[in-house]
Amino acid sequence: MKIRTITAKTPEALARTLGLSGSESQEWQVQHALLKRLQKIVRDEALTHADVAQRGRSSRTRVTTILNGNLDNVSSDLLIRLLGALGYRVKVSVSRLDSAA
Repeated sequence: MKIRTITAKTPEALARTLGLSGSESQEWQVQHALLKRLQKIVRDEALTHADVAQRGRSSRTRVTTILNGNLDNVSSDLLIRLLGALGYRVKVSVSRLDSAA
């Protein structure tokens, strides 16, 4: 069996490749953006996974899994809670898609 490698350069391209529906794709993109910001904050502030876990009232194992990019069974609420516990506010923007009009 031959394995074909597919490279997706953007979250949108990856969502299409995975066959996600429009709403699933949007949810995944929001979570991905929250994850990338959380990873950057942890890196820039030299925080340990234990620090993040303690502040965010989560387990270190769960935080490590998240920071390693595994968002399986991770809600946007948890990502927002972790960011908030680190002193950051999440702002949400909603705009109408041209195709939805």
